[in-house]
Amino acid sequence: MKTRLLFLFIICANLLLGQKKLSNEDSLLRIQELEGISVSSLRAKDSPSNSLVTKRKLNAKNYGQDMPTLLEFTPSVVTTSDAGAGIGYSGLRIRGVDASRINVTINGVPVNDPESHDVYWVNMPDLVGSVENIQIQRGVGASTNGAAAFGASVNIKTNDLQSNPYARLDLSGGSFGTLRGTISAGTGILNKRFTLEARVSEIRSDGYLDRATSNLKSMGLSATYLSEKSIWKAVVLMGAERTYQAWYGTPESRFRGDSIGMLDYAARNGLSEAETENLLTSGRTYNYYTYAGQVDNYNQDNYQLHFFHRFSEKLNFNTAAHYTYGRGYYEEYRQQDILSDYGLDQVVLGLDTIAQTDLIRRRWLDNHFVGLIYGLNYQHNKHLLLTLGGAANRYSGEHFGEIIWAQYASNSQIYDRYYDNDALKNEISSFLKTNYQKNGFDLTLDLQYRGISYQFLGIDQVSGVLSDVTQNVNFNFFNPKIALSRTFGNNRLFSSFGIANREPVRRDFRESIPANRPLSERLFDTELAYRFDNSERLDFQANLFWMYYQNQLVLTGQINDVGGYTRTNVDKSYRAGLELEFGYQIHSKIGLQSATTLSQNKVLNFTEYVDVFLDTEPYYTQTQINHGTTDLAFSPNFIQTLGVQYVPIKECNISLQTKYVARQYLDNTLNVARSIDPFTFTNLSINYNIKQQFAKYLQIGCLVNNLFNAMYANNGYTFSYQYAGQTITENFFYPQASRHFLLKLSIQF
Repeated sequence: MKTRLLFLFIICANLLLGQKKLSNEDSLLRIQELEGISVSSLRAKDSPSNSLVTKRKLNAKNYGQDMPTLLEFTPSVVTTSDAGAGIGYSGLRIRGVDASRINVTINGVPVNDPESHDVYWVNMPDLVGSVENIQIQRGVGASTNGAAAFGASVNIKTNDLQSNPYARLDLSGGSFGTLRGTISAGTGILNKRFTLEARVSEIRSDGYLDRATSNLKSMGLSATYLSEKSIWKAVVLMGAERTYQAWYGTPESRFRGDSIGMLDYAARNGLSEAETENLLTSGRTYNYYTYAGQVDNYNQDNYQLHFFHRFSEKLNFNTAAHYTYGRGYYEEYRQQDILSDYGLDQVVLGLDTIAQTDLIRRRWLDNHFVGLIYGLNYQHNKHLLLTLGGAANRYSGEHFGEIIWAQYASNSQIYDRYYDNDALKNEISSFLKTNYQKNGFDLTLDLQYRGISYQFLGIDQVSGVLSDVTQNVNFNFFNPKIALSRTFGNNRLFSSFGIANREPVRRDFRESIPANRPLSERLFDTELAYRFDNSERLDFQANLFWMYYQNQLVLTGQINDVGGYTRTNVDKSYRAGLELEFGYQIHSKIGLQSATTLSQNKVLNFTEYVDVFLDTEPYYTQTQINHGTTDLAFSPNFIQTLGVQYVPIKECNISLQTKYVARQYLDNTLNVARSIDPFTFTNLSINYNIKQQFAKYLQIGCLVNNLFNAMYANNGYTFSYQYAGQTITENFFYPQASRHFLLKLSIQF
């Protein structure tokens, strides 16, 4: 109903304008021109630290896997998949920076969760079906909306409109019970003013790991109305996911097939007989969770209403109102939890007093994110462009937990909330960008202010204990950037410097008190690059980067005043490296592409805190270990991709892509025993366009992932403790699928 009203509003508002009609070609060109202005105000100009992934490239790779998997061969990217096959919970890191520090926007609208700063791609299944292109901007980059980019920005643009009507069907399926169906259609330009496009998708997969199923549904709608100088565009993206949890990871002994190690692990961690049997017999696809309802269930709806207007040849304006509604829970079966941790009384049965119980709980998030973004562009002359932009956003989130079953229910009732707190976050930002171009020189100055007010009220469960987490905090940030480039012939030199400031995330606040609250982080980013581009045969680029952090937040193992293993500010850390990209057309039918990242990622003077368990009072303490200068966690110092494209005939494209990722440390101690081994994998894809008369386009494709059957993990975690004079380390990994395949069929009329 809301969607219908939105479209009706768009049509009625513009019919009142009564502008003269345009031709279909003029309509399409004007829409592309004005939308391009809006996108360029938030995207960085073309530079060697940017990668543009086009719709053609995305469609060639799209077999229903999540967005991070489709981007895994872009420079400096490492992807993860909890279920092991790229469907379900997945993520990406860029230059070793995790998802919470990567700014993601769709049409300039922020996507990152305002509290955790994370992006949950599983909430937007088959998003690529509604995407025209993606710009990955490494480093600080241009001013954008939402949280600061501390490693990269991912700027997504939804589909350009089609001038003619179309209908498209995409089907794919393959290993691990994977099935995907997508239907999309568009009206083309009606009456030279109006277009409507729609997409519905469903993806199902059993996952590589045991029980790691995914049931994903999504819908995309867009409507565009054009007058002589204006465009109204509405975009609706809806997603629903029900994913069985594969978050726990696989113990190292199980991952390496060490039977004695598995028995030792089971004994140390008090596994039951059934849990030990599951560990010993499941093989590489082991999943700790066995409860049938151990699922994540979430719905997310995104609404955008954009307006573009050209006042004159020199002045134009764009704005967008947006609203995101998310709601859902994850369900857990818990064994022998303490009743008092849920605010429940002990249970007395005869002469026995019961303080623990098995139970099933749901942890809920019900949230609303609404805001307005804008940009005003003034082209003073052919050399000077001024852009004034910004945003105002408001987030409200209700966090609560429910007990839906307990062996000993005590004084609880079904759906009782054992914690309940509300969060409110307001943000305003504004930027002024100046771009000057003359005689091959290009200078950009970008100044941004960002203000945040964040508060949350009520009771939450912190480290298993109910606590009052009421807090209120404010931040004011100034983020300046400058970029200079010089173009001469096929050559271009580029340099930039930027400062970004970023507030801590929800977890940092809720697991601390004002006295030990972490500080905001600051990044100084310098980029220096060279590009050579001969579009016929050769292109090459090299980019040096130096990212220096003040007060970067990292895990140290330290427990704070409220008992949380919260992140701690480290005074100095940095990421420095060289990114190389190379493309060469060896022959009219053979092309070669490669991307290399060489880097050092260091934290200076790192101190680790280790739990120490004792047999006498106080029974528990912590010890400190100073490691000096170490590598930052999950930051490989070498990433290499190599791809070969072969076109034997015009209708057929064969692509072979290989990727190598060097060792990644699970923590900041530079300890090889706590690391992910280097890995290499290769993917083969074949796409063939079939000539026929009944459809505009008919393509079949085959994708073989992990062609050479590499047994590797690309993610994990670790923790250590001391007992009886010994240090015990528990490593967990996320195994990736062995060789598997997917087939697809695409038809467009």
